Amino acid sequence: MTDPNLPPTTPQPAPVQQAPAYQQAPTYYQQTPPAPQYGQTSGQPAQPGKYNVLAIVSLVSAFFFSLVAVITGHIALSQIKRTGEQGRGLAIAGLVLGYLGILASIIGTIIFFAVFLPYMATVDPNTFTTN
Repeated sequence: MTDPNLPPTTPQPAPVQQAPAYQQAPTYYQQTPPAPQYGQTSGQPAQPGKYNVLAIVSLVSAFFFSLVAVITGHIALSQIKRTGEQGRGLAIAGLVLGYLGILASIIGTIIFFAVFLPYMATVDPNTFTTN
């Protein structure tokens, strides 16, 4: 109900809203290049921050298995050169530690035989008795 003392008013029409302007619909698919042939790379650089797994394996295994460190280090350097991944320093560190481990084991073997073989030659096996 309206007040009878006021003059009648006509209702105002609602303002017309324009439809929002839409952009072109996004494309959800892209044409992918053909897969590279065997032995070829895709030509795309590796993702930034991605380390070569074999470089990490080379560095870690250098403390336990020197030969594994040398082999995986060389493979890692080859892959890093081809793909552009990170980890070249890790692979080189694994190689250096691996070669040093191999060298240390060779020197240790030589020292072992140089020290203990002459000693074993002087020991008389008849001096040891069992009770």
